[in-house]
Amino acid sequence: MPVLRMEYPAIVELNVGGVFYTTSLSTITRDPSSHIARLFSNPENSPQKDAKGKYFIDRDGVLFRYVLDYLRNQMLILPESFREKERLRQEAIYYGLPAMIDSIFHSDDSKRGAGYITIGYRGSFAFGRDGLADVKFRKITRILVCGRVTLCRDVFGETLNESRDPDHGLTDRYTARFFLKHSSIEQAFDMLQEQGFHLVGSCGSGTAGSTAPSDLKPGVDAEESRWNHYNEFVFCRE
Repeated sequence: MPVLRMEYPAIVELNVGGVFYTTSLSTITRDPSSHIARLFSNPENSPQKDAKGKYFIDRDGVLFRYVLDYLRNQMLILPESFREKERLRQEAIYYGLPAMIDSIFHSDDSKRGAGYITIGYRGSFAFGRDGLADVKFRKITRILVCGRVTLCRDVFGETLNESRDPDHGLTDRYTARFFLKHSSIEQAFDMLQEQGFHLVGSCGSGTAGSTAPSDLKPGVDAEESRWNHYNEFVFCRE
């Protein structure tokens, strides 16, 4: 008896990590040397099907949209302030798309605006009990962000609090009134580094004052309230 050869349909329905996609076979196999093309080139090695008959791939279903867009357009376009480049790179490695891997960290370099962002924060030092003099850690009350509005939004996205800015809504301007919704200075530095900024300058100052016991907030140590500091860090993207 002749052996019937299984062929893939022209329209392919996928279940990638629980997210459904519909695309063409020509799109999936556009890069013949890729792993994803090989999955749909040899029926003996094709992905298994789920209960609804869709080809199942056990990968990140949300990030697969960028893989599919890349296969369709042969170029990578990521949204502004995209935060999952390393995870997307892992997906591109799995699907065997080296050109996409190279594009992930360079695709938007030409679009990035050059400029400076200044990060400032003020706070107090947390002292040990019983008048111990060594400082345990810093206490940050607020992280301030200064710079061009569009640049600040590009870097910090939804973590940027604009509620104190009287010109809220205008974009072509500079501001010194933004601050972050969190108080983790390391997180702010990581976000700047991910967007291509590097540190070009910094400064800091400290003050020692006197606070009457009656003016202290509940739970605040008198010695701790005396010592305050303010620091600024200037970042640049060329």
